Amino acid sequence: MIGIRVRENESIEEALRRFKKECERNGIMQEIKRREYYESPSVRRKKKAQEARRKMRRRMMKQ
Repeated sequence: MIGIRVRENESIEEALRRFKKECERNGIMQEIKRREYYESPSVRRKKKAQEARRKMRRRMMKQ
């Protein structure tokens, strides 16, 4: 659970901006988007394998 305390003399907009930044930092928005639609286990495995291949390719390109 994410929570922020509104600082003294801080506007609501600034507090909301800090809250949104904290949510992004903790990966909450990604998790919401991921759970928005049901993914079958086979699709999940394919995406995971594809992501692993992409990461491996990036590592190879750096060297």
